[in-house]
Amino acid sequence: MSTLTTTFGIPVGDNQNSLTAGPRGPVLMQDFHLIEKLAHFNRERIPERVVHAKGAGAYGVFRVTRDVSAWTKAAFLNRIGKETEVFLRFSTVGGEKGSADAERDPRGFALKFYTEEGNYDLVGNNTPVFFVRDPMKFPDFIHTQKRDPLTNLKSPTMVWDFFSLSPETLHQLTILFSDRGTPRGYRHMDGFGSHTFSWINEQGERFWIKYHFKTNQGIQNFTGDQAVQMAGVDPDHATRDLFGSIMDGEFPSWRVYVQIMPEAEADAYGFDPFDLTKVWRHKDYPLIEIGHLELNRNPENFFAEVEQAAFSPANVVPGIGFSPDKMLQGRLFAYADAHRYRLGGNYGLLPVNRPHAAPVHSYQRDGAMRFDGNGGGTPNYQPNSFGGPVDDGRFAEPALAIHGDAARYNHRIGNDDHTQAGDLFRLMDDDARERLMDNIAGSLGQAPVAIQRRQLGHFEKADPAYAAGVAKRLTVEPVAVAAE
Repeated sequence: MSTLTTTFGIPVGDNQNSLTAGPRGPVLMQDFHLIEKLAHFNRERIPERVVHAKGAGAYGVFRVTRDVSAWTKAAFLNRIGKETEVFLRFSTVGGEKGSADAERDPRGFALKFYTEEGNYDLVGNNTPVFFVRDPMKFPDFIHTQKRDPLTNLKSPTMVWDFFSLSPETLHQLTILFSDRGTPRGYRHMDGFGSHTFSWINEQGERFWIKYHFKTNQGIQNFTGDQAVQMAGVDPDHATRDLFGSIMDGEFPSWRVYVQIMPEAEADAYGFDPFDLTKVWRHKDYPLIEIGHLELNRNPENFFAEVEQAAFSPANVVPGIGFSPDKMLQGRLFAYADAHRYRLGGNYGLLPVNRPHAAPVHSYQRDGAMRFDGNGGGTPNYQPNSFGGPVDDGRFAEPALAIHGDAARYNHRIGNDDHTQAGDLFRLMDDDARERLMDNIAGSLGQAPVAIQRRQLGHFEKADPAYAAGVAKRLTVEPVAVAAE
């Protein structure tokens, strides 16, 4: 049996009793073991994520099933059958660390590929769209999903006031209040990259793409009542289900697809293909299967590997890039900045975050919690005369043509925020529509009547039956004109 030590390897002679002046105390400051235990305990909880605070994760493998070299030169995609280690973190978005897995909420679907060219983070959700299209509105939106600063309670008034004044939310809120807002578990839902990204091939040609992950377990959702019941019976049901299934050898898996748009076609498409509140029509850009994703290994320590896992869409590899998607552009900064605040400037050195299949050669030095060799005595600047790493123009992206004057453009002018939400409503069968409208009325009915009327105006523009069904449940006439 090993001897207990302090963090610094000093053997501990007594871990049961504090060092005191006599049997009744007081405690002496020289009890360094007590001080270390208390000080560490006070710091065991790092700040929780502002969003995606409650989550679960697992390791697995991504396997290529189609030749995609015509569209991208990414090395981890360059051969059918090639496998890459991954880590996938699922989460609820708005809930706090102790919230229930069954809450009505989007689900995070954040995937880290440990490729031979460095880590590639694909940070998505279980929905193909989002509530807002401009990052300026993201903090405002999230504030409405959190707690009222007056009461410290969740507030339907805040939620629906924002929704009704922001018509671009209509598509995503229609998904949120459908059965898809309460998935039965992480294994039984699809995932999406959501944003538009770019693939670049060896010839320097750019293609716009969207990622889709289709569950092989089949989609399963709770009804609203079932979700409420599960939240009371087992608030950690999705976390338990994921861990248990992998432990039992029932490895969850997804088929991986992309939609591909040639770069030149973006300008002529019927709407902005970089708008995060919109989906690309599958008849225009059909799904192309490219791979298979399987989760087959649970973390050995939840805190070290799930709680400290950090993803950023800024982490891309050669052959994969960004797009003019405004929300994506905002996230390129915001995610890494959040990690530096929450975990420290050296969060990339943590085992779950550092590359597993690629070397790291950088000039980053120092900072709190630098626990490797800190570059030793090698130069910490570039250019230098001592053989330090250098940039390589082979990995530069081709130029992206941009145009327009620098200004603050009203993102709502000229945008159709109602058609795709109406299309989704009409795709649902009668029972699904009824549940959607029941769920909306249950929440919207807690907001002031003036906000109810304003929101009904948006439903009316999406589909008159949508507005009429919700209005009937609210006993409010759908006469409002939506705010633009």
